[in-house]
Amino acid sequence: MALVLYNRERQVLEFIIQYVQRNGYAPTLIEIAQGLGLNAASTIHEHIDRLILKGYLRKTPGSERGVEIISDKIKPAAAESALELPVLGFIAAGAPLEPHTDPNFYLSIPANMISTKKPGFILQVKGNSLIEEGIFDGDFVVIQHQNDAQNGELVVAILPNGLATLKRIYYEKERVRLEPANASMSPIYATQVKVQGKVVAVFRRYN
Repeated sequence: MALVLYNRERQVLEFIIQYVQRNGYAPTLIEIAQGLGLNAASTIHEHIDRLILKGYLRKTPGSERGVEIISDKIKPAAAESALELPVLGFIAAGAPLEPHTDPNFYLSIPANMISTKKPGFILQVKGNSLIEEGIFDGDFVVIQHQNDAQNGELVVAILPNGLATLKRIYYEKERVRLEPANASMSPIYATQVKVQGKVVAVFRRYN
């Protein structure tokens, strides 16, 4: 899966990629700081170290321009084949949670994974109600925004009390059933729910 990039890390990486494309070599820490409007090169050094740990860059000792892009992780020529989506917080695979709307960080996904005609976002799973589908606590789910769903689709559903949950949706005669994938848990029933989107992919982060 694509490793998590926090906002400033993403900005640093994008600056380095664009600089290398223009000049053929990497920028110095001071050039990165100036390019991003920052005063402290030491702060940039911390972000560079994290990008190295995450496998996006490698050190080239003996040079003040001491990093290079790892080409099998970052391919600028194929940038259009990737899409960055905001991670908007947690989604309950268990007891419902309050929905979130502010981006915490971004993840890159293959562009063909989600329709570019509809906005998408990513949520982190909290709970164990979908373990029989191979979706575990801490996983990331890619959500394609839509306001309706077919019977049996895995959706983000907003309940009448305003809380959000991740379940398979089934329409019954006078109610909606939100079905977990865990034999120890019971379905959630509601007379109506608001669908915010359906799951199109699942990613797992390995620490």
